[in-house]
Amino acid sequence: MANLTQRAQQKTRTPGSAEHIRRELRVLNIYRVFQALAYVVLSFSSLIFTWMPLSDPLIARASAAVYLLFALVMLARTSRMPRRLTANASACLTVDMLAAFLATLAIPSAHTGIAAMLVINVGAAALLLAPRLGGLFAALATLAMLAQALLAGNDPAAPLLEAGLFGVAYFATAALCYALGSQMRASEALAEQRGTDLANLAQINDLIIRRMRTGVLLVDDSNHIHQINESAWVLMGNPGVDQRDLGAIAPELSRRLYHWRTIHESDSTAVALAEGAPEVVPRFTRLSAHDDAHVLVFLDDTSLVSQRAEQLTLTTLGRLSASIAHEIRNPLAAIRYSAQLLAESELSDADQRMVEIINNHCGRVNEIIENILQLSRRERSRPENLDLNNWAVRFIDEYKEANDTGPDLLRPLLYPRPVEALADPQHLQQVVWNLVQNALRYGRLPDEPARVMVVARLASDNGPPLLEVIDRGPGIPPKVAAQIFEPFFTTHQYGTGLGLYLAKQMCDANQANLEYVPVAGGGSCFRITLTAPVRMSVVAEA
Repeated sequence: MANLTQRAQQKTRTPGSAEHIRRELRVLNIYRVFQALAYVVLSFSSLIFTWMPLSDPLIARASAAVYLLFALVMLARTSRMPRRLTANASACLTVDMLAAFLATLAIPSAHTGIAAMLVINVGAAALLLAPRLGGLFAALATLAMLAQALLAGNDPAAPLLEAGLFGVAYFATAALCYALGSQMRASEALAEQRGTDLANLAQINDLIIRRMRTGVLLVDDSNHIHQINESAWVLMGNPGVDQRDLGAIAPELSRRLYHWRTIHESDSTAVALAEGAPEVVPRFTRLSAHDDAHVLVFLDDTSLVSQRAEQLTLTTLGRLSASIAHEIRNPLAAIRYSAQLLAESELSDADQRMVEIINNHCGRVNEIIENILQLSRRERSRPENLDLNNWAVRFIDEYKEANDTGPDLLRPLLYPRPVEALADPQHLQQVVWNLVQNALRYGRLPDEPARVMVVARLASDNGPPLLEVIDRGPGIPPKVAAQIFEPFFTTHQYGTGLGLYLAKQMCDANQANLEYVPVAGGGSCFRITLTAPVRMSVVAEA
């Protein structure tokens, strides 16, 4: 992981570093062109001026022309970043040293100026290359000047002193340029990193604001909307993209904003800003302490507050009910045990019927207690990889072994290829058991046996895995279907209203979704959309 992170960082830094190097190379190549032009002018000026003698006109003019052509070619290739920067830059600088050496030999009267021009090339070597290569080219330039001094005349003492001084200048320039280049690159890298961090932070902030459940708007003093997040857009009824006038989109919100601007009091009553949109409570605040023109508007969805309050109430109720259920179990067990003892006595048919009623209601109360205790436990899921085809077959076999289905039909419907899902087998067993019991109990037509199928399939070729419990009964009316997953809601006189609610909670704990889907032609379908297992791929590094 560390290697992958370092490679990603290097890839991130490459474009910026390449651009800096390209700029430096462009400047050096432009300077090289002017340097070659100077050599050309000096070598051909002897044709006009007698005071510019050449020791070897052919070498001077040929080397100057070739060097100018080389400089123009390198300038044209600047836009294409060389793959081997060190090798290409070293070759170019070596040509610079050779051209300067030949020019000082062929144009002895201008050797001081040519040696001075070479300082820029040495500094560029220190900027572009490693410290050792920068020092190497400073040494090559010094040796070139010393060789020219030795070959210039019979008394090389003064030229050698001058060449030595130029050598000191070359090494000093290389050291200074390397220090400045290191500091410049560090500053550029820091600025680039900070720019990247700032861009990432701005992107994260923008993503957080857009994904907030609270609506956020930025409105100026002319009621023009400058910024709006997705939640605010939905809470305002999904207005058009080009609509930015707050008064036209949400007149009530515009009125409350004007009221807050004028008397600095806000109305905290909930209001629906569009037809079909949930009610919200607007809050207003200035963008900054010294900016009275721009106002931030926060839209708090009251339905979210209601859901949180409902969850808190259910949690508290579950804990209270669990404590009460534990206390009820003891007298309930005593009542049931007494009824069983009473049933063993010689009783009349009427008394036997009374004992049967007592046992039935004790079982019902015990079922309610079990549901309430299960509601309060909220066991954590332990997901495993399951093949829903095999799981459905095993489930139906276990259900038929534990329950006498009689004439009712309960069968699996399997997918032609494996359907893999990630879920807790125990939780999934409880959920489907509850759904199958409800389907066999309520999903039947009058005077007909129930027909229930447990279907394992995929939503599409690459879609999520599905597990469905389908019956061919009368179905569920739409008004009832909208409330079946609410706690303590039931339409049966002996129901507790907790079965489907607990099934929904278990599905949520397994990152699954339980929903009711009407069946065309009659019947009901309870669909569980499960999570597909994640396939981990291992990448081997060479």
